[in-house]
Amino acid sequence: MLTIDNNKTLYEQDFYLWIQTTLQQLKERNLEQLDIENLIEEIDSMGRREKKELKTRLVLLIEHLLKLKYWTEEKEYNARGWRNTVVEQRRQIAYTFADSPSLKAILNDVFLDCYQDARKDTINKYQLSSNLFPEECPFSLTEVLNADFIP
Repeated sequence: MLTIDNNKTLYEQDFYLWIQTTLQQLKERNLEQLDIENLIEEIDSMGRREKKELKTRLVLLIEHLLKLKYWTEEKEYNARGWRNTVVEQRRQIAYTFADSPSLKAILNDVFLDCYQDARKDTINKYQLSSNLFPEECPFSLTEVLNADFIP
């Protein structure tokens, strides 16, 4: 493990340089010089970020589907923007699955929690009545991800 000033590791001192150094060590198969602990931490963190991004996009997608279906007072003025967001979030989710198909396996586990977050967030962001959106998700996961489904 490389160290530089003040007994700090390269990882602590200069993250970008640590990445470049680690990459070079891997390319050269110089495994004995690798900072294994921080490498493991970073790889684990990458997986968590991918999962978090998927959940964030799913929440945003559901928020806009809820507004399209239930927020009739604002629909006339905002539906176009809401639909644009639905289309974009579906595209980004599809890109995520193209890069990481195994993330599809977590969808069923996170879907209902994402719905509850989307419902709560939309109510709080716009100070809407909690009665506006149903407690139970009115959409199936298939509908939410279906490019042709707009409520």
